[in-house]
Amino acid sequence: MPEGHTLHRLAGGLRDRFGGRPVRASSPQGRFADAARLIDGTTLLDAQAWGKQLFVEFDAGRFVHVHLGLIGQLDLADGPAPPPVGAVRLRLESVEPPASYGDLRGATTCALLTAEQRQAVLDRLGPDPLRDDADWTAAWAKVSRSRKPIGALLMDQGVLAGVGNVYRAELLYRHRMHPHRPGNTLRRGQFQAMWDDLVTLMHEGVRTGRIDTVRPEHTPEAMGRPPRVDDHGGEVYVYRRHGLPCLVCGAKVRTEVLEGRNLFWCPRCQPRFRSRASR
Repeated sequence: MPEGHTLHRLAGGLRDRFGGRPVRASSPQGRFADAARLIDGTTLLDAQAWGKQLFVEFDAGRFVHVHLGLIGQLDLADGPAPPPVGAVRLRLESVEPPASYGDLRGATTCALLTAEQRQAVLDRLGPDPLRDDADWTAAWAKVSRSRKPIGALLMDQGVLAGVGNVYRAELLYRHRMHPHRPGNTLRRGQFQAMWDDLVTLMHEGVRTGRIDTVRPEHTPEAMGRPPRVDDHGGEVYVYRRHGLPCLVCGAKVRTEVLEGRNLFWCPRCQPRFRSRASR
């Protein structure tokens, strides 16, 4: 599933190609045809991401809400639109030159909302590290009261919006934190440091279009190791490295399922948390 940086890149791509310009909207697949007719010929005013949610704003207070889910994709391209290929739920095309188009396929959500309906979606989401208006203390308030594992809380979009499996695994590794550590055992300073790290990592993801989380001393060039080969791209410490040696300590990276998603961690660099009360 695309993580938050991908949605912010898509929002930027939509603004660059269509922002402030009238667009043609259609639904070659047919499932979004009625809604597409309502925005066809109107001006695309803005596109904003909040976590893994994308909102495209049009005239008359209409918003197209997109959640890509596991298999969705939004392809943006310059030039005249070719005949649609596959199940294109929504196609946007520039009315005026320069020619551009965007095709949405396979999304979990593609819905036309009012401003009030959009706000109701936003009200269910936690702060997004990529947004300038984000308040990390809102996420901390929920984490500090919860006994759930921090590995689960980081993936809860109602706690913190935009973090997926890769950023979750890598953030915990970078802060030497076991994924099963209860949220209410973290110190405020620990969580703030994690948030600040997320802000930096995710902004870099927006800039490059990939997730790189290893520090300079652990890059392939610095360590004399081959670069990572993976369809997700980017250099990582533990994500999808089950059974391979940790880049730092050499212990085998472990994995297990937590709330339906795979955890990855190093048992030596991320020792299991033991409270003082239990010692």
